[in-house]
Amino acid sequence: MHHTTGGDLLVAVLRELGIDTVFGIVSVHNLPLVEAVDRELRFVPVRHEASAVSAADAYGRARGSIGCALTSTGTGAGNAAGSLIESLSAGSAVLHVTGQIDSAFLGSGRGFIHETKDQLGMLRAVSAYAETVTSTEDAGRILREAARAALSDPGGPGSVEWPVDLQYAAQTDEVAEAPVLPRPAPDDAELARAAELLASARRPLIWAGGGATRAPEQLAALVEATGAGLLTSNSGRGAVPEDHPRVIGNFATTPAVRALLADADVLLTVGTHFRSNETADYALKLPEAHIQIDIDADALGRTYPARHTLHAHAADALERLLPHGRPAETGWGERIAAVREEVRTALHESIGPQAAVCDAIRAALPREAVVARDVTIASSSWGNRLLEMYDPRDNVFPRGGGIGQGLGMGIGAALARPDSPTVVMAGDGGLAVHLGELLTLAQERPALTLVVFNDGGYGVLRNMQDRYSERRSGVDLATPDFELLARACGLPYARIAAPEHAQPVMEHAIASRGPVLVEVDLAELGPMKTPFTPPVTIPTA
Repeated sequence: MHHTTGGDLLVAVLRELGIDTVFGIVSVHNLPLVEAVDRELRFVPVRHEASAVSAADAYGRARGSIGCALTSTGTGAGNAAGSLIESLSAGSAVLHVTGQIDSAFLGSGRGFIHETKDQLGMLRAVSAYAETVTSTEDAGRILREAARAALSDPGGPGSVEWPVDLQYAAQTDEVAEAPVLPRPAPDDAELARAAELLASARRPLIWAGGGATRAPEQLAALVEATGAGLLTSNSGRGAVPEDHPRVIGNFATTPAVRALLADADVLLTVGTHFRSNETADYALKLPEAHIQIDIDADALGRTYPARHTLHAHAADALERLLPHGRPAETGWGERIAAVREEVRTALHESIGPQAAVCDAIRAALPREAVVARDVTIASSSWGNRLLEMYDPRDNVFPRGGGIGQGLGMGIGAALARPDSPTVVMAGDGGLAVHLGELLTLAQERPALTLVVFNDGGYGVLRNMQDRYSERRSGVDLATPDFELLARACGLPYARIAAPEHAQPVMEHAIASRGPVLVEVDLAELGPMKTPFTPPVTIPTA
């Protein structure tokens, strides 16, 4: 098959992947690609390359598939690196196509415009796959290999650098049948021993991480068969809808759940890597009778010892364990329900007036809606726990903990799911990192409500310094007048300054079916009952 330019080839591959929207920044070194995408599909011109990757990442997450970002070479590819790290950390599927200087000058070190030293090495450091197009015959193969790597477990971005002279040239594309990649199968003997342990459980718990979101039906069936309580990491939220009576959720380090873990006789963990902030810097104690399932062999037993380890895809291992599940002992279900209610009530009470905002967001959203969250106090304290999720595709957040990615992610998710509303939770400090994406929001006009929690700086770090230090450093920031800013960008604006404002403001904003900037004035709304500090260890004298 022949294509007039590399851009036409890229469009053909994107159509194979089901991608109809691409995010990026046009450049002299990717012009043939952008022109073809803009002509045949939808090209969204974001204002920063990191946002292009963030938007493509969330586009894929919200669809349960893959997204595409186009960037330029050199500084443009470097700007994308931070968001590629997020995609690699999350195992999310992104096809990142970046330009490169003319192949005749590649690697010559002449200082050709946009040239950088070892761009491919940089991309390999932050991608699951990275390769250079070296001829007009191999571009199609490389693009498909990158996409296949991104979509294969454990996932991550596939990056392709493409010299611009080869983008302009006619392409010869031989479409080969994609190889079927085998999934690791659990060891039969180890599986039998794990099944025996599971069958003996009378007070079982399951902990679902991001890997469990690839097996929602099998996970839900095992919860029903065993009567287990379900804990989740942040990444595992929605694998079983959080209004299910046995879903305790992302509350593992709370006193009530610690006590439940102490009384459990078997713990089954599925696709979680026990991140430091979800295990109190690994101080959380887990039951010794621990069965661990993970697609990543290196993750098995790495953080916590496991009596039985199953190297497998979550769906395969859970399917084979399901026949061995036995009902829990009398009273265990009531205990789980009581803990579920206790942790939610305690958190709802502790966040004070912000509880009204949480309640209003959930009440105004339909069941199928994306909630994208930047790293901010509202997200870290209650957005990641109390704001219910019913589907993993609705739970969009930077798993690597990078600040400033929320709005780009929200734009990508909103354009992936145009028939459902999207809410973005961001702080004033995080929003300022990529403030230019307000113009992308105004230009593309998705059904996105941007909720900005304004406390005049980096509130979480301010709370840490107020608690542990004698002075503040770098945390108090100039904040714009968000009403004027919204007006300048052509965006509707609303403000929440009291609990009673939350419901009408959120209902109106989400019902508008367009972009709205909602400022939550935290100085007027009032403080949480206890200032939030992150679950990190601070050395003290």
